[in-house]
Parts: sequence; structure tokens; C-alpha cells
Amino acid sequence: MRTDPRTAGWVAAAIFSALLIGAQIGQTGAASAATGLPVTGYQTEGDSTALIDASASALGQVGVDGVNVTADGASVTAPSAAATAQLARAHALGLPAEFLFGNFSQSLGDFDENAANLLLTNQANIDNVVASLTAAVTAQGWDGVTVDIESLQARDTAGLTNFVTALKQALPAGKTLSIDVTNGTSAADFAANGNDLAALGQAVDRLVVMSYDEHGTGSGPGPVGELSWQQQGLDVILGQVPAAKVDLGVAGYGYSWAPGGTGVQVSDQGARDLVTAAGVTAQFDTAAGEWTATLPDGTVLWWSDAQSLGLRRTLAANAGIHGLAVWDLALSDTVQP
Repeated sequence: MRTDPRTAGWVAAAIFSALLIGAQIGQTGAASAATGLPVTGYQTEGDSTALIDASASALGQVGVDGVNVTADGASVTAPSAAATAQLARAHALGLPAEFLFGNFSQSLGDFDENAANLLLTNQANIDNVVASLTAAVTAQGWDGVTVDIESLQARDTAGLTNFVTALKQALPAGKTLSIDVTNGTSAADFAANGNDLAALGQAVDRLVVMSYDEHGTGSGPGPVGELSWQQQGLDVILGQVPAAKVDLGVAGYGYSWAPGGTGVQVSDQGARDLVTAAGVTAQFDTAAGEWTATLPDGTVLWWSDAQSLGLRRTLAANAGIHGLAVWDLALSDTVQP
């Protein structure tokens, strides 16, 4: 569920932080409600199922990554035995589970827009993939599907809407459909990424805004997903999608940037270990709502952890949205109620 890194200005960050802190102090009802918001915890199929156990008391759902469309856009396999082991553990804990369907290419090491376009512009391909996904849900007992097709372009917009509409209609009654969309700060940003927000909001049960990787492997150092940037994305989405259908995607990881290098992903604990080993002290940036540190060799770290998630819970509660989604349980701190 990786997104293309974005770079954004910090112009409104300090103002937003002050407003957020004021909301935390003055709106105790919203802060209290935040603790009860459902959280989707994402797992990759090879992760330990014990990670679900550790965070189960705070989760409302598990998302398992997943399966991907073939390079020709024509087909998809069923989730593997490793994925269905995640499903079984989620169900044993009383949690529903969706599997992720996307366009990640192992050969490219990235999301394949061409494969997605071949799927989304060919009705026979759409019909075949929808049938395969529906069959997997029925045969394996999944509670639904999350569409995680990323790195799209404007040319994919109509096809994406057609695909999710067809998939929702084909899924058995009671099965859910979610979609992940890359965060933006304007309607034009979402449109450029192939997302007709109003149409997608009508077609799916839940829309998750992937409000992370604002800075990452393709950018210089900065917050993984600062609060003001996330709020801007929510403001755009909530103008077109019912709040009850929206989840805020939150990073449970960070990046390190060596001088002159690109970002390298690190887990929350991995970031803390690097700071401890270097003998430096991390600072919590209240404007961004994330931790940051600079190591003696000039390496810069930013990461979003449990404290960061707490601020996003308040943001989500104040926005009146459905809940949150954390990527991912193998990288993040244990999710607490």
C-alpha cells in the first residue's frame, strides 16, 4: 500500500498545530470519542499472525495484502495460503478481514500503471478479474475486498469507477468493498490520480485516504504525513464523500535519509533504535505530529508512531469520519485502544 512520495510546503503547519492542540484541550467530547474509532490494521500476507493478536483490542478490521493484477491486465490469482492464515486468525479474534487487490509489480518494484490501465480500459478484463475476486471471497470466506490500485493517471478515472462499481455489484450480500486513494491537497490532485471522489464514494462502502508518504523514498527529508497535509486531504474528500464512509490512513513507520541519499523505510522501533545507537535525542514535532532526529553523520529521521496515531485519532474524531487505517502492523507500534 505504498504511495508516490509527495513534497508539500509547511506554510500552515504551525497554525494548524495550534488549532489542533486547542481542539484537544477544549473539545474533550471529541477526544473521548476518538478512542472508540474503529481502526483497520493492515498486514502483508507473510507477516506473523501474532501481530493481529497484539493489536486486536484496538482493531475493527484487518486488511491483508494481497493479490495483484497480471501485467496484461487480464487476470488475478486467489489469495495464498499465507493470506488465508491471516484471515483465519482475524476471524478467530472476532475481526472481519478484507484482502487487498492491487497493481503492484514485483519485477518493477513499484505499482504498474500500465497493467492497471489494461485492466480498467478493457471490459472483458474487468469482468474476468471481478469474477475471480468474487470467487475468492466466496470460496475462502473473506469479508470483502480492498481495491489498492495506485500510481494511476487521469486516463484511468472512468475505468476505475466502472471497475469498483462492477465489483461491488458482484460481491455477495453483506460483503464489503473498500478503496485506497492517495492523498492530495486539492480536487485537481485527486483527479490527476484517476480518482472521481464523488463516484467512488457512491460505489464503495469505505474510502481510505492514504495520507502518508508525503515525504519518502523519492523526496528529501520531511514528515511522513504531517497533520496539516492530512487535514487538507480530508477537507477535499469530505466535500464529495460522506464522512461515515471515510477512513484516515496513518503511517506506522518512518524514513531515514542519509546525506545526499534517498529515503529508506524504517519501522517505528527501528527508528528509535537508530537514535539510541547514535546517542542523540529525538524531538516530537508538534506541527507535524511526528518524531524527528538528526544523527551525527547527517542522517535525518522522521517517523510516525503511537503518539502520532493519538493525534490522528483526534483529527479523525473532530472531522466526524468513520475511523482510521494503519499501515502496517509489522512496522508500527502495537495499536492500543
